[in-house]
Amino acid sequence: MTNICKHVIYYVIMVSFMERTQIQLTGEQAAKLKRLSGIRHCSMANLIREAVDKYVRSEVVVDDEEKRRRARAAAGCASSGLGDLAENHDKYLAEAFDK
Repeated sequence: MTNICKHVIYYVIMVSFMERTQIQLTGEQAAKLKRLSGIRHCSMANLIREAVDKYVRSEVVVDDEEKRRRARAAAGCASSGLGDLAENHDKYLAEAFDK
């Protein structure tokens, strides 16, 4: 099987699993992307897919249930030493800002 046949088969398989979308880049972004695609011998679309994959993997998404769990775990972890903080928190806050 020739390299061209392998590339065509790969392209047909990959395209069947992809969703087409459109993005807009600045002129500078497009020029840098085009230059990088030439250096790496791959398509601009492939570079964009790689960048999206890296970004998505780096993002930590915390669902609402996890946020609630963390808030419950944090409640009561600190002690002010004041017996009336809940009732007089505005007073203590004002005093702290006056300092």
